[in-house]
Amino acid sequence: MREVDRPHPTGRTKVNGRTAASLLHYKEDSLMISTTSSTAEMATQDKLEVNAENITDKNSGRLGCCGWLVVIISLIFVAVTFPITLFMCVKIVKEYERAVIFRLGRITDRKPKGPGLFFILPCIDNFVKVDLRTVSFDIPPQEILTKDSVTVSVDGVVYFRIHCPISSVANVSNAHSSTRLLAQTTLRNALGTKNLAELLSDREGISLNMQESLDEATDPWGIKVERVEIKDVKLPQQLQRAMAAEAEASREARAKLIAAEGEMKASRALKEASLVIAEAPSALQLRYLQTLNSIAAEKNSTIIFPLPIDMLQNFMQRK
Repeated sequence: MREVDRPHPTGRTKVNGRTAASLLHYKEDSLMISTTSSTAEMATQDKLEVNAENITDKNSGRLGCCGWLVVIISLIFVAVTFPITLFMCVKIVKEYERAVIFRLGRITDRKPKGPGLFFILPCIDNFVKVDLRTVSFDIPPQEILTKDSVTVSVDGVVYFRIHCPISSVANVSNAHSSTRLLAQTTLRNALGTKNLAELLSDREGISLNMQESLDEATDPWGIKVERVEIKDVKLPQQLQRAMAAEAEASREARAKLIAAEGEMKASRALKEASLVIAEAPSALQLRYLQTLNSIAAEKNSTIIFPLPIDMLQNFMQRK
């Protein structure tokens, strides 16, 4: 018999298994749609925030109504007193310099002016010159405790230049002084994790690590660290004497080892020579004559010629 849907006691119609499955799929689809809509809303909010930030950055350089009014008054003043204000408006920066212009306290453009001529408005504009050449400074000697508890005095030199004039002016009060102080602390932190042997042998690696750390830290200031070098490592006097004694002892041990190797090689050579002389008796006589020649070369010497060995052998055979 076919199943017939009967009215529910509460007044609702009872659903079979197929209808329940369709309702479940419907709920899943609605859940997916709601998740997608929430994701789209979040993405839209992020885009709106980014656009708001961009609008804020664009509006930060604008002067507003009062600012433009002051600018117009300044232009009128320049036009009225043109021959005199010409010397006040025209400025020159050199090839290795850039000028960051502030108009009513705000940076006018997102790029500096120069090199060459540029114009400013009197009374409302002021500018800061920034030198783009490479600058070097010495790191004062720093007393550093190494990883193996040895106190050493280390100094160095840093080469850097400014690659973003606006950041060097707007993000830090004194770029050069801040870089010097940061170089001192970076030197202490880098050498404090090294042993004395690593400090003496791996200067190039330590310099590269310091350069990377300084370059990363000074990048928001518009500074590019080009090179870092460790100049001198001064050890305590007692440690220097101990290291000298250790080096001298190692040199003496090496010299004794070399002398022993030479003696061993000489004894082997004498052994081979004795075997050769034993095989050829005439070689012994030639060696005897060579010895007599070397003795005769000396002055004021008395030479005693012994009997030849062959004659002694003949007498021994007769007996």
